[in-house]
Amino acid sequence: MSAIDGLKTDPDLHDYLVQRVGKSQLRRRLGIETEHVADKFGQGRTLFHIENWSTAASVIHFLLKITRMSARGKANVTDFCVRQNTVDLPHLPIEFDGFTILQLSDLHLDILPEFPDALAQVLKGLEYDICVLTGDYRFLTHGPHEKALHGLERICKEINRDTYAILGNHDSILMARGIESLGIQLLLNENIALERAKSSIHLAGIDDPHYYAADNLESAYDSIPDDAVSLLLAHSPEIYRHAAYTGFDFMMCGHTHAGQICLPGSVALAYNSSAPRFTGAGAWSFDLMQGYTSAGTGSSVVPARFNCPPELTLHRLRLVR
Repeated sequence: MSAIDGLKTDPDLHDYLVQRVGKSQLRRRLGIETEHVADKFGQGRTLFHIENWSTAASVIHFLLKITRMSARGKANVTDFCVRQNTVDLPHLPIEFDGFTILQLSDLHLDILPEFPDALAQVLKGLEYDICVLTGDYRFLTHGPHEKALHGLERICKEINRDTYAILGNHDSILMARGIESLGIQLLLNENIALERAKSSIHLAGIDDPHYYAADNLESAYDSIPDDAVSLLLAHSPEIYRHAAYTGFDFMMCGHTHAGQICLPGSVALAYNSSAPRFTGAGAWSFDLMQGYTSAGTGSSVVPARFNCPPELTLHRLRLVR
């Protein structure tokens, strides 16, 4: 069933999405989801999309099997690490000094039946002020998404703070209502103010910039005061330059999986991104904007990781004078 057919059978969902993103954005997203479902070449910001090429997954599976590395790669998928990142901001309100953001990215929650429970156990011991999800909840880029939403529901039980999210290239716009029904606020080319005492900072989010090219930075930044701290959620780092020029202070993204299957020393073979390699993993900066690209909490194409552990990231905002 195509995305458009899905809306025809559920007029209430159509009305919900029109209210959430507007007719123009909805038509654009649905058009690409329908006409370019699982394109291997040409759509979006990169020439080739390995996640849409089933042969690639089969070849990798075969190579891992004959080298007897399948079991090890699978075990690595749930060998989570928690990384810390400090973001120094000279104009951060003092009330937000030490404010901590938990970032989960590229969850692909239906990759393995045991994955949501394994992640939930790690989440129990973390302390943070808000949680952000930077897209890709489903393993495949098309098809059913119910298992991914069930997995998301499971981890939400262990997230005890306000949660904000965006959509990635594996996510259909049809998933929006299900995600928000879990108490998660999607930011689809929009922003909100986070308030403490009488001070505030602003959190913005854009729709997928990688495959659907549905991002709108101007709308996301709209109404944010020039002197306010502004944080951006983007699925991919590919819009880093425009995000910096728009005026954002800190950008959190994912998509690259930091390579996922890497050489020793965490040397990535590829990042599946048109952005420069310096944006491919971890902390980076461009112009006046700081950025961070998560190595991903889940795994894509195949359930395997090597020399690149899945991560949960704690970003601590710090006032510097």
